[in-house]
Amino acid sequence: MDREQLLAQWKEEEGRGMTGWDFSHIEGRYTVEPLPWDYSQVVKEFLRPGVRLLDMGTGGGEFLLTLGHPYALTSVTEGWAPNLVLCKKRLEPLGVTVREYDSEKGQPMPFSGDSFDLVINRHESYDLSEVRRVLKKNGFFVTQQVGGENDLPLVRRLCPGFPGGFVGFNLENELPRFRQAGFRVMRSNQAYLESRFRDVGAVVFQASVCPWEFPGFSVENSQEALFQMQEQVERLGFVPNLEHRFLIVAKNRK
Repeated sequence: MDREQLLAQWKEEEGRGMTGWDFSHIEGRYTVEPLPWDYSQVVKEFLRPGVRLLDMGTGGGEFLLTLGHPYALTSVTEGWAPNLVLCKKRLEPLGVTVREYDSEKGQPMPFSGDSFDLVINRHESYDLSEVRRVLKKNGFFVTQQVGGENDLPLVRRLCPGFPGGFVGFNLENELPRFRQAGFRVMRSNQAYLESRFRDVGAVVFQASVCPWEFPGFSVENSQEALFQMQEQVERLGFVPNLEHRFLIVAKNRK
């Protein structure tokens, strides 16, 4: 395949976009080592009968719907407008309470205090004071986060000069914040995982749908880096990368 054909293919990936939080488009084209924990199983340990659940940053509700928790006891937040529309279409008819919320805007959560037994959050930002406020006494906050080292090998190649937007966001720095906020940390873990992109189109898709990690990325601006990755795929069979994740399970002590 010549350069023009590759560029056309990559630009198609760039324009594809994504709804919800669904990376199935690159399934099989991207591999990563397994995490040392199972977020789904951790969450299910707390889903007892009668538990009032809040899923922060639910995306399109993809993960939430795998839990099988009663919809009448379930609420979600979502801050990205296209996903909020999707939530209202997909989740509200089931009886799930859907609210718009983005913790990075510094606004209070659209719920009364002491509303939930369990707040879960996978890869969404959070305001610990607000999480505590909406949690009942002895309620739990379960979060899996994307750490600040995530995708940095790719970021440095595709966005030269950008040091990464979340460096320092890791378990070591978050645990003291949780404790100072009034949580008792019950469980924590962190992992740095080797990952591999099997084709450059998958790299382009990833960078395009994660602009907070790859600011200013475009196929046009990153052509030479992409062609270097193409040579790497042809030589090694993959483009190497790194995933960074951490898990915190915390109890509200108010």
